[in-house]
Amino acid sequence: MKADTVTKDFLSDAQVFADIFNYYIYGGEQVILPEHLQERDPTEIALPYGADGAAVPVQKFRDVQKLCTAKTDGRLQYFLYGAESQAEIHYAAAVKNNLYDALEYAGQVEEAARSHRRAQKAEKGQRKHKAPDSGEFLSGFWKEDRLIPSVTIMIYFGSKEWEAPLSLFDMMDIKDPRVLSCMDNYHVRLIAPVQMEDQEILKFQTGLREVLLFIKYSKNKEALAAVMESNKDRFSALERRAADVIEAITHISLNYKESGGKVDMCQAIQEMRTEERNIGRQEGIQEGRQEGRKEEAQKTAKNLYEMGIEVSKIAKGVDYALETVEQWLGLKE
Repeated sequence: MKADTVTKDFLSDAQVFADIFNYYIYGGEQVILPEHLQERDPTEIALPYGADGAAVPVQKFRDVQKLCTAKTDGRLQYFLYGAESQAEIHYAAAVKNNLYDALEYAGQVEEAARSHRRAQKAEKGQRKHKAPDSGEFLSGFWKEDRLIPSVTIMIYFGSKEWEAPLSLFDMMDIKDPRVLSCMDNYHVRLIAPVQMEDQEILKFQTGLREVLLFIKYSKNKEALAAVMESNKDRFSALERRAADVIEAITHISLNYKESGGKVDMCQAIQEMRTEERNIGRQEGIQEGRQEGRKEEAQKTAKNLYEMGIEVSKIAKGVDYALETVEQWLGLKE
């Protein structure tokens, strides 16, 4: 399976999705619950805007995006959370994510205007709410309307360090503070396992923890073995989706038995290493045989040459190329 498909499927899980934002926004505190999240389907989700409560369907631009509802000070509030899955380094991530957020807000304003127009048409002949003033009519966005906050987090599943710019300003050569003060920066909110301390990764509560740990140490077998041993309970009962992500990202082919949607990664890695050792042993034996055959052919070739046999016939007799035999006999460099 393609890495993008596997990672997006993994991130779409409500528990994993909540885990990402609980880590990034709340430092691992379990504030966002999976049941607070709804799938973003514009045909089904509509949010109230302003005093008139005009219904506004929301848009979807990102890889995985969910609507979060939470009560704050007794009021129901809405948040839009978007997760971007990145298997390779994206050198224009600041522009891409900034565009997604801008499109989200532009879509909210446009849909608010449409909803207000629909509401006004429906009110003909009935009791009307307040009429918009000239500014509200021009923008379509009324004084009481409020945008729904949108937060985008990028998860980089690569095993290399992220070296791309993490803000718009990082993508520019402008250093003059007078110019920069007239501009708004945009920062990429990034989760990159190779650049994270283990104690940070351990704040995750779902299988994303093991995915990030595995990716971080995937190029260091000894360190990976130590990490898996110290987290054996979790690696021995890893969700199948998480195991699929590990395979797709690291390109490590694992054979494991699935039980109840869980897989034993420790056992799979152990079997893979045993197989590697067996293959290495067989390759060593084969190389030894080939080297022995070569030495015997060289000895035979020299003996035949000393007996005055033609080199071409010697080559045919020992079953090696003429050029190779000539090199053995010192006849050709």
